[in-house]
Amino acid sequence: MKYAIITGASKGLGAAISTRLINEEFGIFSVSRKENEDLRKLAEDKKLFYAHFRCDFSDPKSIEITFTEIVRKLSGTNELWVFNNAGVVEPIETVGKLAPESVVQNLNINFLAPILITNLLTQRLAKSKVTFINVTSGAAERPIHGWSIYCSTKAAVNMFTQAGALEQETSNGNHVMIGFSPGIMDTDMQQTIRSSSKEAFHDIEKFKSYKEEGHLRSADTVANALIDLLLSGKVVNGEIYHMNKLI
Repeated sequence: MKYAIITGASKGLGAAISTRLINEEFGIFSVSRKENEDLRKLAEDKKLFYAHFRCDFSDPKSIEITFTEIVRKLSGTNELWVFNNAGVVEPIETVGKLAPESVVQNLNINFLAPILITNLLTQRLAKSKVTFINVTSGAAERPIHGWSIYCSTKAAVNMFTQAGALEQETSNGNHVMIGFSPGIMDTDMQQTIRSSSKEAFHDIEKFKSYKEEGHLRSADTVANALIDLLLSGKVVNGEIYHMNKLI
């Protein structure tokens, strides 16, 4: 059986990825603060492996404990997909008005967590074939008013992905690392963005129009495009894939 670890699996893109993979007969490790009971039921109905782990991605110790336990349960696994999907857009605010605690939380969840997870699994599953899919954003490639922290962490994720992939290539390692930019989706993150202020985020009206005019893709549509890519066997190590180019 193939297995997948999905962070932020309880809702949005994480839940959609998990649902598709269960339908593809993957065993699932769901990692998030809360459990999506629909995922458990779907896996049970299909008689597939499913386990949920509660984790605080802003806490490095919680990450170490959680993923050490997951590795114990993965003993003997030959192939694994890891989706570093959990992320936050806050703080949405201009530099000079940023709350330090929000900055630290964003850095920990968006950037430090994928690093720690990837490092731990790369080390402890060196003989397995692990594909790491780091969910990034178009915000990694251009500055956006009010999103200095989000843009910066996603840009850092891209570089970490590419550097890690290069290291695997030069050492003839078993692992593959790619980035995936999902574009604009109809998720809770978009609702958070639309709830910000014009002063903090100058493009707020544009993002409101995405919702009003039906330009937001469903999480299912995005998840299916990503899984189709992975199942095709044509993934290139170190590539940053963009949803707009997959459809």
